[in-house]
Amino acid sequence: MNTIKFDDKGNIKMIAHRGVSGLERENTCPAFVAAGVKSYYGIETDVHVTKDGEIIVIHDDNLMRVAGVDMKVEESNFDDLRKVRLKDVDEVTERADLFLPTLEEYISICKKYDKQAVLELKNPMQKESVWKIADITKTLGWFERVTFISFARENLLYLHEKYPNANAQFLSTHSADDDIKFVLDHRFDADFCATFLTKEKVDVLKAAGKKVNCWTVNTLEQAAQMKAFGVDMITTNILE
Repeated sequence: MNTIKFDDKGNIKMIAHRGVSGLERENTCPAFVAAGVKSYYGIETDVHVTKDGEIIVIHDDNLMRVAGVDMKVEESNFDDLRKVRLKDVDEVTERADLFLPTLEEYISICKKYDKQAVLELKNPMQKESVWKIADITKTLGWFERVTFISFARENLLYLHEKYPNANAQFLSTHSADDDIKFVLDHRFDADFCATFLTKEKVDVLKAAGKKVNCWTVNTLEQAAQMKAFGVDMITTNILE
């Protein structure tokens, strides 16, 4: 088991999507460590707010896919979510280290391995929750090395209310004209789905001084195409 090497990446920064999710169960400490010991620039993850107002690391709204347990993350308390053990990538192996991490555990691994933390704020959040997440990264001494990303525009706008200089990228699936306008009108960079990205769209963003991240790129052919488009970052499950 190993990553696929993208040797012709040039100056592109590679970001491990949910950790090295092509090797380890996504969004777990093992997946983050797998990225930490390799050459990635950053480690991406997702956070939700639990029913009792705590912050927990997981992508999905429900634990069914990753754990086989029907629990809605934002309708469950933190302690109950932490008790659940996730399935390994082979759906068979039993491992005690596969559980939902805290934000602090994720940031600590990024710090240990000197990686950029690419932190997705899942779902629209209350302003206080966005600020709490940013405050935690600041308390841990890693705020300047965090890139906050979100599909929810209000999350990023809330973030810049308190932290106007926070590094942030707006996520978009289709990179529609309105999405590009939103990036251009605010102090955000772009994090767009590679499937719908074009060189013309990248050129517009780059001409405005915006950085362009793209997701989720898992083949060398698509990575080469993104390089030709001129992207700054590639988010991937398995390429390195």
